Amino acid sequence: MEDKSALLNQLRIDRDREPPRSARWVPWVIAAAGILAAAALAWYWYRPTGIPVHAAVAQSDAGEGSADAPSILDASGYVVARRQATVASKITGKMVELDIEEGDHVKEGQVIARLDDTNLRAALNAARAQLDYARSGLAETDVNLKNARRDYERQRSLLGGHFVSQSAVDNAQTAMDALAAQLATQRSNLEVAQRNIDLAQRNLDDTVVRAPFAGVVTVKAAQPGEIVSPMSAGGGFTRTGIGTIVDMESLEIQVDVNENFINRVRPDQKVTAKLNAYPDWLIPGHVIAVIPTADRSKGTVTVRIAIDQKDPRILPEMGVRVAFLGAAPEAGGARTAAAGVTLPAGAVQSSGETGIVYVLRGSTVERRAVKLGASNGERVVILAGVTAGERVAVGDFSKLKNGAEIHIEP
Repeated sequence: MEDKSALLNQLRIDRDREPPRSARWVPWVIAAAGILAAAALAWYWYRPTGIPVHAAVAQSDAGEGSADAPSILDASGYVVARRQATVASKITGKMVELDIEEGDHVKEGQVIARLDDTNLRAALNAARAQLDYARSGLAETDVNLKNARRDYERQRSLLGGHFVSQSAVDNAQTAMDALAAQLATQRSNLEVAQRNIDLAQRNLDDTVVRAPFAGVVTVKAAQPGEIVSPMSAGGGFTRTGIGTIVDMESLEIQVDVNENFINRVRPDQKVTAKLNAYPDWLIPGHVIAVIPTADRSKGTVTVRIAIDQKDPRILPEMGVRVAFLGAAPEAGGARTAAAGVTLPAGAVQSSGETGIVYVLRGSTVERRAVKLGASNGERVVILAGVTAGERVAVGDFSKLKNGAEIHIEP
């Protein structure tokens, strides 16, 4: 009996005993799996469908920097200097002094460099000595000529009394004429010696290099000790320029305008310019001239624009965007209609003067033809087909079509 009771006790389940530790994690694993399954189902149900695109808002193109006149054309270009020079020496020589650095302001006629003048100064001294020698020879010949004239007059008077022969008189005249010719030659030699002095002095003066006009030094191209020359020499060891000076008062803007829109540009037309370095700064200006030739490869015409507001921040070769302004409305009259709206270039599928955009309509797009205006490479002017405030799609045009479902990416 006791053996049977022991066996039954072994088969009894002890409900008060703590379950194994590994069994306690099972409910949590099941709960986590349920949550993940629910999340996957929710993602699948609410996942974005359609073609991914970005949204761009059409912005009004009126009054590009002006409250009184609309912009009728935008173009990009650069600030250029109409007056700049790479200063070089007029003679070949070794530079011994350089008095400029980049950024220095120089005045017209200011000394900016000096060349070695040792040989030229010696040549000037030799020319002066030659002049003194010529003057001495001229003085000696002049004295001899005066004496020859007196001798000739004396021989003539003696010939009247038959004290000398005619040949003696002729010899005296010949000596006098020879000295007169010699005197004329020496006077010419004296003038040549004077010209040699002038040449030597000019060469000596050319060892001093001066600024041709007032401006700012933008390039320093040589160093003391180098050989400089007005012409290129073989070997590449000779400098042909000392430095570059720019007249900051001659700065202007040059832009390339598409030849299809050059009819919108006229002389003295008002413009506003924005430097790429200072995009919030509007610079007033006006058209100087339209260069009367077109670039065949780019299909553009160059326009020169004056800067009406000078400022030290405006530097040569800076990138700039220019808005050509239309006529301002008359006082008390209706405001001139806006030229259109602008969109990013990536939102327009262009073809000549027309293009295609896809206007957002909820979760779909509407294909719409538009009339194109000017373009500066970043934004395109839309003259008709889109109004300000409408949103258009920016994406892969090969995937878009009228009524296509899309989803907007941030």
